[in-house]
Amino acid sequence: MNNFYRLPALCLLLLIAGFSVQLFAYEDSPGEVEFNIRFFDRRIYYVESDSINVQITITNNSPAPYRFKLADDRAFSVDFDIRTMTNRLLPAADSLTRKRTVNSHVFFREVTIETGESFSFMEDLRDYVSFSQPGSFRVRARVYPELIRSNATPAIESNYLTLNIRPAVVRGPDNIPLEMDVATGAVLVRQRIPPDEVVTYMLTARQQSQWERYFLYLDPQQLLIRDPVLRNRYNAENEAGRRRMVAEYRQNMQNSVIDGDIVTIPTTFNILNTQYNNFEGTVTVMQRYRMPNFTELRLYTYFLEKNDNFWMIVNYAVQGMGTEANN
Repeated sequence: MNNFYRLPALCLLLLIAGFSVQLFAYEDSPGEVEFNIRFFDRRIYYVESDSINVQITITNNSPAPYRFKLADDRAFSVDFDIRTMTNRLLPAADSLTRKRTVNSHVFFREVTIETGESFSFMEDLRDYVSFSQPGSFRVRARVYPELIRSNATPAIESNYLTLNIRPAVVRGPDNIPLEMDVATGAVLVRQRIPPDEVVTYMLTARQQSQWERYFLYLDPQQLLIRDPVLRNRYNAENEAGRRRMVAEYRQNMQNSVIDGDIVTIPTTFNILNTQYNNFEGTVTVMQRYRMPNFTELRLYTYFLEKNDNFWMIVNYAVQGMGTEANN
């Protein structure tokens, strides 16, 4: 008789235990967490060139919060597996090897991603892998929720990306690096043209939505450090961090997240005044923006500085000038 009453109680305990294990699995199982990577600012990459920024996004599809540790130095949370098309693994960057072999404390914070939410950050592939030859490569990332402590540390793996790296950057007269048009692959060469022609080139490129041409004479770094908060952050970063900030700032400009005044496409524009000396100059432009029922007028002043004998736009100011009737 006593065994008869003990059986339901035992079943109940097993059910409770099983439910607890299931909850634990929901919260900590990487199988219900999506891990995706994409190129943050896709462009033409060279063996020796700008950063190759990859955006890492972790999405929690489980019914419970997902928690993991993220090191302040992300080299202890993230790793990249980059191989040639013949499956040869590229060597790690020297700086990464030194960093991981030094016996030091790893500082981290715990990140919690609620159900249905995502967490993103950006890393430069050049901080992880040494690119010495051009070619096509397959890129895969790994995130270590418990940090990179040993080979036995479990990791979450991402999707694959295909990375194409061209030979060393083409250089023109006076050993000056040449920009490339992503759409056509043609060489974009900076010309020693006066400030008014620089502004005309920039505005025309924007009207035609040609971003590589648009940024040819525009300096995103100088635009970024106009903001005192961003300037302090920029100065506090190392070289890799500064490259990431500039790349993110440029991408935000293209997405019209920041500097909306300068990236808005003008219907027409007229150069009103140009003043410059050997080092700096200003160009005043009346820009018109056609709306359904009227045309908005804005007066822009572009500030330029000479860099390696080329005029570059480093700042701007805008003033509303009212509207006029459409013709």
